[in-house]
Amino acid sequence: MPGDHRPYTQISATTAALQSCSLALLEEHLNCCVSEALSQGGDTAREKVDEASRAIARLVRA
Repeated sequence: MPGDHRPYTQISATTAALQSCSLALLEEHLNCCVSEALSQGGDTAREKVDEASRAIARLVRA
């Protein structure tokens, strides 16, 4: 239908929900895996921080 913006509204809502889910998963990962790796230090900590940084970069670009 011309002028029907419902599909765009639905796509926007779905995108927002996926972004919210992504942020929740990232927060859980930071609070669990990354913080544990930081407490252990060494290469594992650097790897986890790099992994989190890449995930954040992907979210920002999305």
